[in-house]
Amino acid sequence: MLSKKQARAFFLGGTLVTFLIFIGLTIFSLSKDVDQTNHENITEAVVRGKNLWDSNNCMGCHTLLGEGGYYAPELTKVIDRLNVKYNGSGEQVIKSILMSPVPWQPNGRKMVAYGFSNEEAEDLIAFFDWIDDIDLNGFGEVVGVDKSISPIARERMNNQ
Repeated sequence: MLSKKQARAFFLGGTLVTFLIFIGLTIFSLSKDVDQTNHENITEAVVRGKNLWDSNNCMGCHTLLGEGGYYAPELTKVIDRLNVKYNGSGEQVIKSILMSPVPWQPNGRKMVAYGFSNEEAEDLIAFFDWIDDIDLNGFGEVVGVDKSISPIARERMNNQ
C-alpha cells in the first residue's frame, strides 16, 4: 500500500506525464507535416459550391464526411464512386441530377428538383471534388479508383 505522500507523488507525477503527452500530441497534430485538410486547393468555385450546399440545406438529407442526415446517400467520395459505376462519367451524372427539372427518385426516395444552372452545378461538383481530395485515412474509399487528380481539378490548376 502507498502512503499518503507516495500516493500524492504518484498522482502528481502521472498527471504531469499525461499533461506533457497531451501537449506533445497537440503540437504534433497542428504541425504542417500532418495537415490533411487540402485547404490549399480551395478555389472560388469550391466556396460557391459550399455556399450552395449550405443555402439549400443539402445536409438535411445527405451526409458529408459522416455528418448530416441519413435519408439520402453519403456524398463523400461520390465522384469516385460514380466514376466506377458509370465508367468515368461520375461528374456528368451528378451534373444531370443537379440540373434536372424533375425530381430525382432513386430507390423510392425523392430528391427535390433544384434545377441548378450549369455554373451552380459546376460549383457543387468542384466542392465535391475538393472534398474527395481530402485525406480521410481510408474513409469512403472505393477499391480500384485512380488516385490521380481529377480532370476538373487539373483543368482549374492549368487555368490559374
